[in-house]
This record gives sequence, C-alpha cells and structure tokens, in this order.
Amino acid sequence: MLLDRFKLTDKVAIVTGAGRGIGRGIAEAFAEVGADVVCSARAAEQIEETATTGRGFGRRALAVPCDVTERAQLEHLVAETLGTFGRIDIVVNNAGGWPPKGWQRTNDKFLEGAFRFNVTQAFLLSRMAIPHMREHGGGAIVNISSAISRLIDPGFIAYGTSKAALNYLTKALAAEVAPTVRVNAIAVGAVDTSALRPFLNEDLEAKMAALTPMKRIGQPEDIALMALYLASSASSWVTGKIFELDGGTDKSNWPLDLGDL
Repeated sequence: MLLDRFKLTDKVAIVTGAGRGIGRGIAEAFAEVGADVVCSARAAEQIEETATTGRGFGRRALAVPCDVTERAQLEHLVAETLGTFGRIDIVVNNAGGWPPKGWQRTNDKFLEGAFRFNVTQAFLLSRMAIPHMREHGGGAIVNISSAISRLIDPGFIAYGTSKAALNYLTKALAAEVAPTVRVNAIAVGAVDTSALRPFLNEDLEAKMAALTPMKRIGQPEDIALMALYLASSASSWVTGKIFELDGGTDKSNWPLDLGDL
C-alpha cells in the first residue's frame, strides 16, 4: 500500500525545539504514525507535555532538556537516545531563531550567535547521529529553515543569512552522506506559533493572509506533514532539496512594525 510508505513504525526520531509550535507538531505527528520520539528543548515542562501526547498514541517518548548551542548537551541528547532506544533513524533540526536587528546594530557577536543557533548546532547534531543511522541501514535528517533565507525583510540580516547557510549545509551534507542518509530542509513561511503570535493582532494577521496566495498563514500541522514526508520512505528518492512551504509567497508577507531596529 502506498500509504504505508508514510508510516514511521518503530523508527526513532529526535526532534529539537519540540516543546511548542512547529517542533511539537512534528514530534506528535511522528508518534501518531508509529515512531518513538525524543523530544528536546530547554523547557523541561513543555517537552514532557509533548512526550505525554506521544505516549498517548501508544509509542515510547522521551523528554530530554537540551540547549542545542552547547555541544556537551547535544552529546548528552544523543547518548540518552541511544541508551533508551538503541538507535537513531531520524533527526529533525527544528530548534532555531534569532531576533531582528538592523545592520548598524548587528555586531560580530550577534551575527555569530545567529550562526551557532541556526547552523552550527544543526551540523553537530547531524554529525553525531549519522554514524548511528548508518549502523541500522540509513536514516533521514530534516532541517527547518525559513522563507527569510531567500526573501528580504528589514532587520533579518543575521537570521536570514544564517538560514541561507543552513540551506547550503543541507545540500552539501546530503551530497556527502548519500545514499544511506538523506538530508532535506523545509523553508518555512509565516506560521501561527507562539514565536509569531506576540507580533500579531487581528489586523496584521488579515494583512498577512491577504499577501499570501493561499490566503492564510501556516499552521504547525502544515509543516509536520511535510516533515513526515521527508522523514519517511515515501521520499526515498529525495535528498539535498529545500522545500518552500510558505503558502505560495514569492515576496515578504510580513507587514510587521518592528519599530527602530
């Protein structure tokens, strides 16, 4: 059955930033289709809630607090996963972000921080996991990038540049680890999460929807479904690709008043 290709039965998936929003949606979706999930983020209470939902689908779920910018904590995350489940099949590098700031206020420390949070940690976790994926015949890595990696918005020099670098990392790593491990990314547009919600009001959301061909902003489930495709054998001939999941936008749909950047 073709639909069986979308199942993740008995696969083990690490999802970073799994306490809320897109990461939580992905972890819960993976558990729903049969995966055992390792939910990671800094907020222990939030990832335990995600893990509890995963267990509700009859799967094993582990909550591992982790600051992904700390190498030792990434190593601990991998060790806990292997100690509990004995394997790693999927990694979703979802944790990331960075606040907006104008070019005149963007110094070297701020720029380097964006790269560590959005690029370096994704590479390190992937590098740690790939040998264990290969031990069990292969695996899949899904990086969560951003539409700002290709669109221009004031204040996103650090964030957008680092996400563009994540796109290149995705393509370069995919070429080196194929065919046993597949690496893809999702360039996400505006999604209704707790990270975006503080900037929104009813008027702004209506403006964003009007500027989006699909006439709405995204939901975490939209991203989770694409992540499921890329993590499952349904996409077994797909690697090194950046999937634009943004409601069809080809220019910024974020009319946000960020004030003096």
